[in-house]
Amino acid sequence: MANPLRELLEKGLVIFDGAMGTEIYRRNFFVNASYEQLCLTQRDVILDIHNQYLAAGAEVLTTNTFNANARRLGKFGIADQTPAINRAGVALAREAAGGKALVAGSAGPVGEPESPADKRTKADLLREQISGLVESDFLIFESLRTRQDLEAAVEAVKSVKPMPYVLSFAADVHASVNGGEGGLDDFLKIIEEAVKSDYPPTALGLNCGNGPEATLTELEYLAPKVKLPLIVQPNAGAPRNIDGRMLYMTSNEYFSTYARRYVQLGAAAIGGCCGITPAHIAELVRTIKPLARAEQNSSHTNVGYGIITKKAEQAQPVEPVPLKDRSRLGAKLAAGQFVATVEITPPRGFDLAKTIAGAKLCAEAGIDAVNLPDGPRASARITPLVTAIAIERETGIETIPHCCCRDKSLIGLQAELLGYAGAGIHNLLFITGDPPKLGDYPSSTGVFDIDSIGLAAMQSNMNRGMDLGRQPLNAPTRVVIGVGADPNALAFERECDRIRRKAEAGADFIVTQPVFDPEVLFRFMDAVADTKLPVIAGVWPLTSFRNAQFMHDEVPGVVVPEKVMERMAASSDRDAQRREGIAIARETVFLIRGRAAGVQISAPFGNVAFALDVLRRE
Repeated sequence: MANPLRELLEKGLVIFDGAMGTEIYRRNFFVNASYEQLCLTQRDVILDIHNQYLAAGAEVLTTNTFNANARRLGKFGIADQTPAINRAGVALAREAAGGKALVAGSAGPVGEPESPADKRTKADLLREQISGLVESDFLIFESLRTRQDLEAAVEAVKSVKPMPYVLSFAADVHASVNGGEGGLDDFLKIIEEAVKSDYPPTALGLNCGNGPEATLTELEYLAPKVKLPLIVQPNAGAPRNIDGRMLYMTSNEYFSTYARRYVQLGAAAIGGCCGITPAHIAELVRTIKPLARAEQNSSHTNVGYGIITKKAEQAQPVEPVPLKDRSRLGAKLAAGQFVATVEITPPRGFDLAKTIAGAKLCAEAGIDAVNLPDGPRASARITPLVTAIAIERETGIETIPHCCCRDKSLIGLQAELLGYAGAGIHNLLFITGDPPKLGDYPSSTGVFDIDSIGLAAMQSNMNRGMDLGRQPLNAPTRVVIGVGADPNALAFERECDRIRRKAEAGADFIVTQPVFDPEVLFRFMDAVADTKLPVIAGVWPLTSFRNAQFMHDEVPGVVVPEKVMERMAASSDRDAQRREGIAIARETVFLIRGRAAGVQISAPFGNVAFALDVLRRE
């Protein structure tokens, strides 16, 4: 049996379309009409909606047939049009797709009988409906809410033309099915039986529910329990009470932010349900698809050898310079000595006087290196390369510039790495980078040819005397390769697996996101101890209670424990909150000093003296 859905999923993250009913309603068709009948009576309207989703970048178009079964259509007196409506729904989606997208034949729950005369079973009703959907590329049974709905779908699909199908659930935040008698665990028993049958589903889905946040909870629960690809299609959710205002939270950016978390938890495809529009889907395509492609490209990287090349002749790798001989930081890491670094963000302008002055304070305080972010939160700042050159020339302290995958192609990244080598900068931290939508220029395009794993592999090649195509360099680079980690990651096992892949790619040390709970750090260190990579723990001295709230709510990968929030909120005096922030950071450093290889102290708002206070012993 041909399975175009499986083939598409194997190529990487797939983008589904969004809501159909929402778009129909926006075009002034009210709920006293059968939206499915519009496939026959208002073809241009349905075709236009499909076309908008295709233009947004959707790779799967879902037919306008969610309620196109005889029981639902019978409420409008058009049950006899069931076959025609379903065939027309497929034809319209196929016309719009034009070979550029797959067509998913949608079938929703058939509902309960409203009169004793209605004797047809749910499976019989679904069989009739999906017999009109057989020309779609695959079937998707959406918004399954009860065990009976699931059993009917599985039974019905076995009796029609063999074709790929998806079972998709509408679940709530408690991991139980809306309106159902059991939880997802009950469903999983039926799914397990279906998977073992001669006609297994191609994928499982989560759709509708209670918005992106609730769906994230469901995905966390479901992902470890299934081996099938997961398709995630949340709805826009209900409004939330924010300081007395009822706000609808699911903006395009809000939706794509959660979509990134779905990808991190292993989602194979993402789309939307009720309330999700073509604009939301376009944002997914612009911001999430490149990140997924970068990770996929890196997963195909032949670690330690060439990434991509057209030439037949390739150089043989040379032995890299020992870690202890690459830099002073490398020597301390190799010797197992505790290192202290301070993170200073390069300025938005080109005047480096304040940055150099801060670096000089660090040098005088005996700090080992200055850490230089590369456009954090997708901001436009002076390049870390120029900043690092100026700092090392003027102060003598070593730097650890970040190198970000977001802004440059493979060729541009290689040129940058050669620039660092030529400038004598020998410590680098490789990161994938924040999507442009988080910054001041949200319409900017992220490149993301590869992610941080592939970039570490590229630098490892260069340390062996080869470029990304395994062509010889005139001399090997001698860079100490750093990589980032998030001990608070929702997909903890995935994060640990990525660290192992970074180690395989050639990483020499890890720098974590800021941690406020040492136990979280220790759990992470224990989980990746097999990599034997030294871990430098990120520490952020909080400046105020508001700063703590921002870190907790707005900075990905950072969790501020409730006990820390309470300590920061204990005083309304800003100076007292600042002192408490330093005290908390000092306590964190004291607790991790015996286990971590070092600390990276951030300088909030560029205040280097504030960061140094954390390391100063009173």
